[in-house]
Amino acid sequence: MNTYASRPVVLCLSGHDPSGGAGLQADIEALIAQGCHAAPAVTALTVQDTVNVSAFRMLDREWVLAQAHAVLADSSVAAIKLGMLGSVEMVDTVAEIISANRHIPVVCDPVLQAGGGGRLGKDEVGYAIREKLLPLATLATPNLPEARILAELPEGSADQCAQTLLRYCQHVLITGGHGDESEIHNRLYGRDGLRQLSTCQRLPGSYHGSGCTLASAVAGRLALGQALQGAVTAALDYTWRTLRDAERLGKGQYVPRRLPLDFCS
Repeated sequence: MNTYASRPVVLCLSGHDPSGGAGLQADIEALIAQGCHAAPAVTALTVQDTVNVSAFRMLDREWVLAQAHAVLADSSVAAIKLGMLGSVEMVDTVAEIISANRHIPVVCDPVLQAGGGGRLGKDEVGYAIREKLLPLATLATPNLPEARILAELPEGSADQCAQTLLRYCQHVLITGGHGDESEIHNRLYGRDGLRQLSTCQRLPGSYHGSGCTLASAVAGRLALGQALQGAVTAALDYTWRTLRDAERLGKGQYVPRRLPLDFCS
């Protein structure tokens, strides 16, 4: 009989993207690349492609709780990664799960819209995430437009948004790339005064699932026991490489290549 060393298990609570570019498939691939095992619990079903999202349907609260409890009762979960929640009820549901497992680090990717611009929840969802989930999270990973929504600062800079969001969350990673700057600036902030700026070359094109990839990679690194700053740095480097090697699998955005071509060889 073969005996295998156990990889860290990361519980992922997010939506399903049938294009495979974002959502739970992105989580699974990014976590495999970190050396972790993804346990995906579906929060929503979406109708989307690499161009945009056209519809979504939230799962019942009882189904999400049942999925999460099955994983948590069976496995020693080393981290939790949050993605699309889509409704205030789902935010409350996930907050209940996390509150019962406060010893587990949580990475919250506040998914409020798809890469093509389609909304993935009503306006009050962002407010609910800020008030109910960010206080439970180890790290939130909004891009700048999402950070502005969460901080209620429509024209706010990353520094201004972080100042507001740190009232709720221990650490915030605000990612760049949504302007026309030649270099991408990603900024990590902490309540303890931490300020860490990471820069990378802007790549041509736009990408479907980059935020999911980054947040999952951070969660994986935390699950492996890496300290937060190092986990963020490693995840940013990994994500940039997935974008550099991205593929155009549909008619819209490029899809990050999260696993090497020879992964199954």
